[in-house]
Amino acid sequence: MKVLLIEDDAETAAYLVAALSEQGHVIDQTDNGRDGLFLAAGQTYDVLVVDRMLPGLDGLNLIKTARGAGVATPVLFLTALGGIDDRVEGLEAGADDYLVKPFAFAELNARLNALIRRPAIALVETSLRVADLEIDLLQRRATRGGQELDLQPREFKLLEYLMRHAGRVVTRTMLLEQVWDFHFDPKTNIVETHISRLRSKVDRAFETELIHTIRGSGYLLRAPE
Repeated sequence: MKVLLIEDDAETAAYLVAALSEQGHVIDQTDNGRDGLFLAAGQTYDVLVVDRMLPGLDGLNLIKTARGAGVATPVLFLTALGGIDDRVEGLEAGADDYLVKPFAFAELNARLNALIRRPAIALVETSLRVADLEIDLLQRRATRGGQELDLQPREFKLLEYLMRHAGRVVTRTMLLEQVWDFHFDPKTNIVETHISRLRSKVDRAFETELIHTIRGSGYLLRAPE
């Protein structure tokens, strides 16, 4: 097993490097978040062991950035922050497991072995693109032709749904259910109004229209032929 250990406490790091090496594992170790991110993104590891409180770049942002860059390596947080909120925050940042200091090495080793037995997680989709229109799903930003589009949250959600179904007609009912979570027809022009606003931001300043109304059917976002 090849392990990347990102730990700034010299005593803890030395202990783990020695103990894991005795188990036959190969260990790379760094004491700061920026170098840790560089190694995690640039090399192949079976598992990452990451402290929460790191200089340069803290553990939470390290993992968030790594996941956003497509790094799917299993992550174990090893930290003194042991509150419920801390654990939840760590797992939601993208970690796969969480172990609180002080710890027993036997438990840490067992958790690492369990992590590498899990099926590899799929890479998280972070962006969508149709022609020169692109949305960043992490930062919730949309651009067309390199120009940022000023979208409201509902407009972004509507555009995301259209882009996920690019080249296919989506009906008014589908949009009500998936974008507004309405499982009934509110008998308003809410869909038409938002499509009009979205079209004015996505298409008006550009030569080619991407959002089309399909009369009697719904709406279609497609790249020009």
